[in-house]
Amino acid sequence: MRIAVTGTHGVGKSTLIEDFVSAVRAYEGVPEPYWLLAQDGMAFADGPNTADLEEQLKSSCALIGEQVTDEDVIFDRCPLDLVAYLDVVSAQEGFEWTPQGRLLGRMEKALSSLDLIVFVPLQQPDEISIEIEYPKLRRQVDRRLKAILRQDDLGLLEGGPRVLEVSGPPAERVRQLIAALG
Repeated sequence: MRIAVTGTHGVGKSTLIEDFVSAVRAYEGVPEPYWLLAQDGMAFADGPNTADLEEQLKSSCALIGEQVTDEDVIFDRCPLDLVAYLDVVSAQEGFEWTPQGRLLGRMEKALSSLDLIVFVPLQQPDEISIEIEYPKLRRQVDRRLKAILRQDDLGLLEGGPRVLEVSGPPAERVRQLIAALG
């Protein structure tokens, strides 16, 4: 099964993936595009911006596309995360971001290759005990992701992967994911 975990920053996506891969050893975890690009030497601006987010979106589409033959894989982030960030950050930069031609096709192809998207929304009260960077951006991206995933307001999920929303402490999230896999 091909799974992607989505959510704003600091909600426990990486923890969920690490715990899941430890519990279900047949799965390979794939780090989020930001870290892979940083490992490859990409220099990011100080703070989120559309140029860096577009590179991460392209990388996410490529990662999911490259791993198409791997049957049991779980990705940290998917194109929808980055679209939500791009929507919010571009508005802050004073324009409306929209994917263009080939990129939209690559996004659709990547999403259609997934079997399941696991959404980790912000919880109230927040379980993350450390201070998170960009708290306003975090809340805005969470709201945008909820609209994208719950209402499919981009029209990218019809006939595509199933969406599972998980909540609770880390062990409960893993239990919910494993139960969804049947």
